[in-house]
Amino acid sequence: MSRRVVTGLDEAQRSCVIVDGPVHRFGAGDGGYVWRTEAVPADNAGRADIAPVDFSYDLFHGGGTNFFYVEMAPGTASSVHATDTIDYITMIRGAVVLVLDTCEVLLRAGDLVVDRGVIHSWRNDGPDACAYAVVTVPAYPVGEGRTV
Repeated sequence: MSRRVVTGLDEAQRSCVIVDGPVHRFGAGDGGYVWRTEAVPADNAGRADIAPVDFSYDLFHGGGTNFFYVEMAPGTASSVHATDTIDYITMIRGAVVLVLDTCEVLLRAGDLVVDRGVIHSWRNDGPDACAYAVVTVPAYPVGEGRTV
């Protein structure tokens, strides 16, 4: 699993590392939370580890941002869904198919996606696991809005 390093300030207001450890896993080997903010703009004060331990789509719609890591095993797929967020996605390894209403897009390591709250799903057709990182930011709904 990926290492998570979070910076902050020490008691003397000097930059330091406040978290150095694994990503909080969610599910059975399918990724985990790296960090979450409660609002935008974010409050960078404090030294508490505020990454959620459990995954919930409800966190996407709480007014803050989310940073999480997803691993998908070969032959798996997500549910069809939409969120009232704009999502910045970076493919890290392997390949995954982004399934939209009108097309399918094969994404590979190094590809970048901006998902603007539309209906979509993810499917791993390959022989190997894939991994990608996602940052979600609150957004106004588009189309019929969120499904999760």
